Amino acid sequence: MTSIATAHGKSVAQVMLRWLIQRKSVRPERMDENLDVFNFELSSEELALIAAMDTEASLFFDHRDPQMVSFLGQRRVD
Repeated sequence: MTSIATAHGKSVAQVMLRWLIQRKSVRPERMDENLDVFNFELSSEELALIAAMDTEASLFFDHRDPQMVSFLGQRRVD
């Protein structure tokens, strides 16, 4: 992730956000829609409602699992 971010002059977080947006659609009109998120703000109540849906289960991996942390730590790219 670091090497990809560096190649684009972005942070790892920015690369992940781009990945999430871009993988949802390859159609330009859908990508434009996905990027159109800066003209509104969620209320405190909406943030809490969405947070309440969190199952605390990762879709990718459990970053709290010691075995997974060790696995990821061994694959660090500088």
